[in-house]
Amino acid sequence: MERIDIKTQRAKIENINALPTLPGTFKRISQVIGKPGVTLDEIGRFIASDPALTTKVLKMVNSAVYGFPGRISSVSHAIMLLGLNVVKGLLLGVSVFEIMQKVMAGLWDHSLGCAAVARTIAEKKGVKDPEEVSVAGLLHDLGKVILLLHYQPQYEAALEQAADRRISIYEAEREVFGETHAAVGLWLAEKWHFPAGLVEVIGYHHRPNQSKRAPLETAIVHFADVLVRARGFGFAGDELAAVVHPGTFELLALTEADIREVLEKLENALDDAGDLIL
Repeated sequence: MERIDIKTQRAKIENINALPTLPGTFKRISQVIGKPGVTLDEIGRFIASDPALTTKVLKMVNSAVYGFPGRISSVSHAIMLLGLNVVKGLLLGVSVFEIMQKVMAGLWDHSLGCAAVARTIAEKKGVKDPEEVSVAGLLHDLGKVILLLHYQPQYEAALEQAADRRISIYEAEREVFGETHAAVGLWLAEKWHFPAGLVEVIGYHHRPNQSKRAPLETAIVHFADVLVRARGFGFAGDELAAVVHPGTFELLALTEADIREVLEKLENALDDAGDLIL
């Protein structure tokens, strides 16, 4: 199969909401969150106008993934607690759920697991806004969804290469597309006006040392990704045990006791995440 240079097709990828195969909710959400200067009030009205979307958002924020179990009863309360950046990311997350379930079985579970673990580690490290790190964990593999939607035969070939040759999906993507899902996710996060830190986490979660604005948060999501893969929860594109990037342990400075606690919470969080079917 001929290699696709997706760098030359970046504009096509960034115009993802024009794809005729996309669910209407995703198209509307991508337009709302991509609007420069969009306000919390506008987003609140948008969510409230769609009962199904309201239900999904409330179910997500009341799950173990976000740490407010059963405490948030309205969209306005959720917005007040979580803030603009988290709500924008959360909207995108719930809107790609249906797509994830169709394009790669297990990717939603993997993403939920990363969100839950990333929040746990962020709290352990005293990060100011652990919910933002959780959103980054939820969205870190967004680029895989986009590549599957735009280039399904080629991405399926990458998945086959990863399985047959025992290489990571990250390596297989580079061979097939000349770039990876991380770069595609970064392009879209920039296009949708996400904060610089979230953009970097999505773009550099495989290479956290390249993050300049959010090195700690990027290292957290990277480590969460490795832990969830090692636990075998969900499917991220290959069956390999991921390796922790050099420097991550030093940056996170987690003790053995910290890691044991994170792993204990991981089991509880993953049990809850597995029940979170939107």
